[in-house]
Amino acid sequence: MIYNERDIRRQLVVEGAKRMITAARTAPKAKGCDIIEVMLVTDDDIITLSNGLREIGLQRSERNGLVRDAENILSADAVVLIGSRELAMGLNCAYCGAVTCDERPEGVPCAMNTIDVGIAVGSACATAADLRLDTRVMYSVGYAAHKMGWMPDCKYIIGIPVSASSKNPFFDRSRK
Repeated sequence: MIYNERDIRRQLVVEGAKRMITAARTAPKAKGCDIIEVMLVTDDDIITLSNGLREIGLQRSERNGLVRDAENILSADAVVLIGSRELAMGLNCAYCGAVTCDERPEGVPCAMNTIDVGIAVGSACATAADLRLDTRVMYSVGYAAHKMGWMPDCKYIIGIPVSASSKNPFFDRSRK
């Protein structure tokens, strides 16, 4: 059998994105508590996510960047979403600004939860790099997913569009 790369590229990107979500799941987490949620978005759901991000962008003052990102993710064959549920780790690390976890103000996230998301994102992106996939870490895409209720238990979400092309479509983007 003969395969032309152009005919199977999308399939390969989605398979690579599946490996990325596995890497995010297996990334180290504070105190071994797995509060990470991971989602893979493809096909028409990328369009839905793009439309949601565009709508948010048009309502906000920095809409050019958000609208640009909404257009940009349409170049992706997959989007990985990585978020964290809220759980104070009880380490009294003071990274959140409070001396102890019990003194942490309501609405202030546990810093360890945020760090866990960062480590999971790094692990997912390292996997993508190993597979020579194009990515970009986008807070805007995660924010849209959050506002759209896609990961309702998560306090914060990061989006990573994934592609394979001769030039990464997620860099050198111009603002309109």
